[in-house]
Order: sequence, then C-alpha cells, then structure tokens
Amino acid sequence: MTTEEIQQTKQKYGIIGGNDQLNHAINVALQVAPIDISVLILGESGVGKEIFSHIIHDNSPRKNKKLLAVNCGAIPEGTIDSELFGHVKGSFTNALSDRKGLFEEADGGTIFLDEIGEMPLSTQARLLRILETGEFLRVGSSSVQRTDVRIVAATNVNLNEAIRAKRFREDLYYRLAVVPIRIPPLRERKQDIPRLFRRFAEEFSEKWRIPKITLLPDAVELLTQCYWRGNIRELKNFVEKISVILPEREIDGETLRQYLPDEGNVSLPAISVSSNHNGNNDNERELLVKMFWDMSKQIQSLQEKIQELSGDQPITVTTHDNVEITKPSSTPISGQRNDITDIEEYVDERFSLPDIERDSIIKALRKHNNNRRKAAEELGISSRTIYRKISQYNIDL
Repeated sequence: MTTEEIQQTKQKYGIIGGNDQLNHAINVALQVAPIDISVLILGESGVGKEIFSHIIHDNSPRKNKKLLAVNCGAIPEGTIDSELFGHVKGSFTNALSDRKGLFEEADGGTIFLDEIGEMPLSTQARLLRILETGEFLRVGSSSVQRTDVRIVAATNVNLNEAIRAKRFREDLYYRLAVVPIRIPPLRERKQDIPRLFRRFAEEFSEKWRIPKITLLPDAVELLTQCYWRGNIRELKNFVEKISVILPEREIDGETLRQYLPDEGNVSLPAISVSSNHNGNNDNERELLVKMFWDMSKQIQSLQEKIQELSGDQPITVTTHDNVEITKPSSTPISGQRNDITDIEEYVDERFSLPDIERDSIIKALRKHNNNRRKAAEELGISSRTIYRKISQYNIDL
C-alpha cells in the first residue's frame, strides 16, 4: 500500500501517529483485507485492536454485511457457547425459546473475537470446527448448522505461553494466526504521545465546553517518559481527568507529576547498567543495578584489604558507609570465591538496600550541590524517580 493510502486510513479511523511499526500494521491490515482468511491481532490492552477489525472488514468483500464484536473475556464460561452458537428451547434453565448465536447473526460478514486467549477450551474446539468446515451445533441441538463468517481475533496475552500451559489449543492458534498483525504499545511510540494528548485535550475541551489544556516543555518530557500500561485508553482517561480537575490551562512538569500514574506499578524493561536517557530510565531497576555494582566493588575492595593484613589480632575494616566488617585472623584467606561468603557473614545488619539507596542519592545530591537533575543523571535514573525517592527517604536538601 502507498503512503497516501495509509494516511487516508488513519484519517478515516482517527488513528494518530507516524510510528513505523504502526504504519506497518495498517499496511498489513489493508493488504490482507480483500483476502478472505483469518487474522490474529496482537497487542496490549488499550492499543486499539478493535479499530483494526473495522479496517479489515470495511476493506473486504464483506463490507456490506455485519461486523459483530465479542469480548470473550467478558462472557461467563457457562453462557459463551450459547452466545456464540445459539441454543434450542429447553437446552438449559431459562432457555425458553430457540435463539440464534452470533455466528448465525454474522453470516456472510465478519466476527471479531476480542481477548480470544480467555476463551474456554471447550469453546475453542467448537470454534476450530467452524474454521475448518463452517459447521456448528446450537447448544442442546444435534442438527448441524452452517455459517460463512470471516474471523478476526485479538489477544493481549502470549498465546504461545498459553499453549504450553494447556490453556489454548495449538491447532486453533495456527488456524487463527494465518496473518498476525502486531500493534505497538504506546511506550514504543513516544513521539506520538504529545500528538495524542493534544487531540484528546481538544476533544474534551469541546465536550465539556472548557478551555483546552496545554503542556509546557518539561511536562511534555514527563508525559513521554511515562510507561502507560493501559496505552491509549489510559492516556485518554488521564487527559480527561486533568482537563476537568486542574484549574490552570498551562500545565508545567511539577503539576503534571502529581497526577501521572504511579511508576511503582510499572512492568519494567530489561536492566541496563548504562544511562541512555531514551525513556527507559524512568524506573528503579537502573538505580538498583548501580547499587549492586557499588556493593560488588566494596566487597572486592574489602577482600584486597583483608589479604594485605596479617597478625594474630582480629581484623576490623570500616567501609565508607560506616559498616564494620570483622574478620578473625585465624580464618584462612585464600582469595577465592568462598571469601565473599565469609565476608558477608560478618556484614552488619545496617548494610541494607534502602540504606545504600538513600546514601547513594545523598552523595549524588551533595556532589552536584543539590541539583536533582544532575544527580539523577549520575545515578542513571529519571528526575521523577529521584523526586519521589527524596520524599520517600525524607532527605533534607
């Protein structure tokens, strides 16, 4: 598909962003739409998977027929078969008459099965039969029904892991994932976040008839560093909240920080010792990495000091953290790995991670004359994290 066709699709469905992965997903959806095969849309909750089901349906030969959406995770296990395949009178309590299921209702059209990973195994077997033969049975009936339905499925779970855990059928997975489309999470589209914010701010300004909120540069930086576990849905709710409750219309970073989602609930990316300042720093793992790195250097230094010492008296070494480590001279010092275990046995209980963390922050702040931004850079963490840690540890500046 051409860039112009992708851009037209974005405008039609209100998709905002220029991310390459997003453009690729739209391109694949447009290419596969005219071909009557199953599609599996992959992406976290809130990324807009249902929009892609509309793109596929609206650009297919079935566009004049129904598109029905079903959230498989929202239907109780005891009733999902009836909802999807229908039932006959008397097949269960309160089945007072025959009823068509959604696969009959969508005949000739498309059915969107959202959260397919939550579908019960027994229902998965019924769905597999439809994919293979187009046939199904209503609940309580022995009469075979036929339907001509295109299936577009979506999930926010790892189906390969679900297969290994025996929660999802492997044969069904391969029938659904003829063409997989992955929609990137918001944290992989950081350049799109300010644009989405502006769009939502305009929408809520019109909806609630209030002046539009805008962000100052430092607030924009904080916004893009946030993890956004709930992706676009969470961002939209966040913009609506601050549009309504904040009296000021120009929001600075300090104000915005008070309302951003708690980063303590973040599911963190891989650990990186180096500071790359690309948005992945906004977490506590990098600080922990630095702490453990400092600890290992202290232990190595202590080993070297102990090996240099001799005599019959017990040896006491005080670290720069005011932690005393006593090593009896009668204990052989071989310089091997087991020495580390010996040393650790004499470490004072004050040698705790919170103490090390607090001490590291204080030292960095003193080094940079309480400049929190520079201290955060040295520690390899974000400004948000150091602000919160200063408050958590009651550090006086």
